[in-house]
Amino acid sequence: MLWLQRTVEHDVTIEGIGLHSGAPARMTFQPAPPNSGLVFVVPGPKGDVRIPALVEHAVAAADLVRATTLVFEGTTVHTVEHVLAALYGMGVTNCIIRLEGGEPPVVGCASSLPYVEMLDRAGVRDQGLPATLYRITRPVSLTLGDAEITATPADDFRVSFEIAYDDPLIGRQFADFEVRPWIFRKEIAPARTFAMMRDVEGLRAQGLALGGSLENALVYNNGVLEGGQSARFTDECVRHKILDLLGDLALLGMPLQGHVHARFAGHAANVEFTRLLAKAERRMPRIYPPREPKHWDIASIMEIMPHRYPFLLVDRITELEPGKRVVGLKNVTINEPFFQGHFPGHPIMPAVLIIEAMAQVGGVLLLSSVEDPRGKLVYFSGIDAARFRQPVLPGDQLRFELELIKLRGSLCKMRGTGWVGDTLVAEAELMSTIVDA
Repeated sequence: MLWLQRTVEHDVTIEGIGLHSGAPARMTFQPAPPNSGLVFVVPGPKGDVRIPALVEHAVAAADLVRATTLVFEGTTVHTVEHVLAALYGMGVTNCIIRLEGGEPPVVGCASSLPYVEMLDRAGVRDQGLPATLYRITRPVSLTLGDAEITATPADDFRVSFEIAYDDPLIGRQFADFEVRPWIFRKEIAPARTFAMMRDVEGLRAQGLALGGSLENALVYNNGVLEGGQSARFTDECVRHKILDLLGDLALLGMPLQGHVHARFAGHAANVEFTRLLAKAERRMPRIYPPREPKHWDIASIMEIMPHRYPFLLVDRITELEPGKRVVGLKNVTINEPFFQGHFPGHPIMPAVLIIEAMAQVGGVLLLSSVEDPRGKLVYFSGIDAARFRQPVLPGDQLRFELELIKLRGSLCKMRGTGWVGDTLVAEAELMSTIVDA
């Protein structure tokens, strides 16, 4: 599973009222550089305060009531889950969330849909780097009262959730989704927050749900939806619970690979489970932790490229501009198997393998532009104007620079050059196509 870092293209702002505070609120999404994560920026007594959306800044489970709250340097942000779910579900890893009013504004409905629509207006762009991924390698479980949450290993990111309410219109509901942007947008983001009519007055007495109304939330009353409301889904309640869970899991600060199973869970259990995962992260490291977050390390390359020994001929990607260009490295050592026969006593890297290595670097550029690169291969369909200027020897480091000339559907043309230091050693124009494995 590969997840590229993404941010918004442009600033976009909405205004409304806070779901619980009922107070005016204003929120802006702004582009953020790679490796910066999701960060709230809010006014403080001495200027702006940056609150990283990380679980260490979440208040304790005992203090969470109907929403997730972050506190940092004496500044508080309430009800962050719907915004974080939108960013997490749509694959945005880096974003400045500038917030005035202490709570994200509700516009239209209390779900993640208004924030997904913000992202549509802002635009989302890949930043050319893989995101650090939290991979579940063994089961992790939490029980908190009646709530149970477990994460198990999986090839993708999936959430299953079960709820049970005594209102006959809700009853027992179960839903299961693989979390991908197009699935999140259609199946999860529109699900609205809900409450029992008998609980509404108690919530308001606690200073909660002051911005909630029959126009933006579902209110159940003994088998009837108040105010002539109608559900968007027959299981809208459990879908909203999945939405909340995704917003709380976003506090890991990185995409998740695994299957999360939840039963009767709310924000308290969600946040404590995320806290548990964060503590376990040291025991579940990547095999090759990236030394330089601005590069693609070998683990990231192997996530996207199907090649393996002895035919994986790229060691690092140092630059990648999605849809434009890529720069990658191949370290050439005397241990390469082809040097046994090419040539004994006079080792030279075969020209055909130089072109293959060049093409593999280009393949990273191509496959990183595919929504789901799993099960995809890049086939050569043509090589033009190939020239080999200098021999490549053991101990050399090959640097390949490729520029995308044409991309039409699954077909593309790239111009590539190979360098050892400042010396041009090879060049070619490569045609290729993406096919299913």
